[in-house]
Amino acid sequence: MTANALTDLNVMVAGQGGDGSLTVISVLAELLARRGYHLYMSRNVASRIKGGHAEATMRGSLLQRGCLGDHIDLLVAFEQEAVDMAATRMAAESIIIFDASDGALCRDALAPNVRVVEIPFGRFAVRDLRRDLFKNSLSFGVLSHILSIDEGEATNCLHHIFRRLPQDAIAANTKALNRGRQYASELYAQQDRWTLADAERSEQLLISGNEAIAFGFLLAGGRFFAGYPITPATEVLESLQKHSVRFEAVAIQAEDELAAANMALGAAMTGVRSMTATSGPGFALMQETISHAGSAEIPLVVVNCQRAGPSTGMPTKPEQSDIDMMVFGANGDFPRVVLAPGEPRDCFELSVQATNLAQQLQCPVILALDQAVGQNSSTIEPFDLDAVQLQPGKRLDASELRNMSEYRRYQVTADGVSPWAVPGTPGGESLVTGNERNEWGQVSSNPQNRRTMVDKRQRKLDSNLQLLPRGKSWGDADASIGLLGIGMQQGVIEEAQQRLTAAGLRIKCLQPRTIWPVIDETLDFIRSSKRVYVIEHNQAGQLARLLLAAGASKACIGSIRKYDGEPFSPGELCSEIQQAEADRQGESGQ
Repeated sequence: MTANALTDLNVMVAGQGGDGSLTVISVLAELLARRGYHLYMSRNVASRIKGGHAEATMRGSLLQRGCLGDHIDLLVAFEQEAVDMAATRMAAESIIIFDASDGALCRDALAPNVRVVEIPFGRFAVRDLRRDLFKNSLSFGVLSHILSIDEGEATNCLHHIFRRLPQDAIAANTKALNRGRQYASELYAQQDRWTLADAERSEQLLISGNEAIAFGFLLAGGRFFAGYPITPATEVLESLQKHSVRFEAVAIQAEDELAAANMALGAAMTGVRSMTATSGPGFALMQETISHAGSAEIPLVVVNCQRAGPSTGMPTKPEQSDIDMMVFGANGDFPRVVLAPGEPRDCFELSVQATNLAQQLQCPVILALDQAVGQNSSTIEPFDLDAVQLQPGKRLDASELRNMSEYRRYQVTADGVSPWAVPGTPGGESLVTGNERNEWGQVSSNPQNRRTMVDKRQRKLDSNLQLLPRGKSWGDADASIGLLGIGMQQGVIEEAQQRLTAAGLRIKCLQPRTIWPVIDETLDFIRSSKRVYVIEHNQAGQLARLLLAAGASKACIGSIRKYDGEPFSPGELCSEIQQAEADRQGESGQ
């Protein structure tokens, strides 16, 4: 690190679950946000109620960043294991603030230029404040001193985070903060302290993708949600339960994923905009309900916040290995749309669009998140609520039904979408089953009718592609090398492209936001490139395989994959691309 003010800082706080790692990061995030930094926050916890390794990591940068940096600049470690696990990620001249309550730090895994400040947080907290719990505020005191934060500024941020606690608890945490600053001043030389930059502060919203999904659904008129807690999708349910009363909406926890999906489907059939959310194992259980929505032409939004599988897999780790299941899962042929947001603003916007599309196309619309997009938080500009518009689709009311000679719920139309009336609307009686049916809803296995109905449903997509969200593109539009990725890849591709461009490679990038059906925009991007590297988190290359099946040339598709439960860092992705380019040149003899 240099003596100049820091413009990009990566901080990790780690220990056992229950040590308060997230609290320290939350206070620091408040402080950096007030300084005008953009924030990106991630957490890594064990899949258990309490205990096990837990870490919270935050990147504060004067530039908008959508991922963590390559290295950790400052680590607050409550135990030896935290240091051992982070050792290879420490930056040159980084700092470790170590809780030495159980003994001195073993530095065997550390580079020699890593600096260590050892203070027995836990012991001091018990001795001075009678509770081990206060070690997190004590460690923040040390952290604030090393970053040259004024005592008043540090105290104010601490009070803001703890503002809902009783006054005696706030006073105790303030005392712990001051003790930490005192200990740090005795151990850490003034000339070695870092300083933070200041930037013009703008209005920012710190939010996760799961929270943004919930807000988008409510703003788009969503009024019924049923879900069952499952990592990493639970915050969608929790956010909706927190805010649903203000919108006169219902957000209910069902007894399992099957019940959640069917409750949402039943509500959707009554005309209510409905959604359910889950992760891979739960999404697998919902397949029959999703196929029923496709067959019966019932609008339904399903959020799949992917995690590492198969089966239980690694519930707290990110992966993108449900693509095949979301696109091709469930029995039979029926239309569905799969959208893939890449950051919280995308989550909000695509949640709105998914809720509208389900009504317009009368079919399931799936939002494909991953753990990083769903649970990580970042600062964004506040949402433009005035831009949200509700699209009702072909909804009939009683007066329109009175002017019709007859009502056919599954009327064959040019675009495949039938005008429909909410059950109970006078004149809008119809039959809805899981069987194939004719235009009136009557069960039919007539071969000609079967072909007619299958083709009718497919036309919903073929005739309405203009409604599907376009992707985000950036970089050199005339470049011959393309990078393509969805979800969690957006931020890391953005930063990798900037570095590769600086290194002399001409790069263009695309983040598709509609992954099914594969739209012309995506295929045109591939056709305009000499080679396209598809970056994804699964072993099989499911996204690349989907693009090839849709008509992309195998000769120009390269696949860069990761499936160890950890996101790409920008530097890691740059190295992968540079190596792939070197290998290609070697093969061609250039």
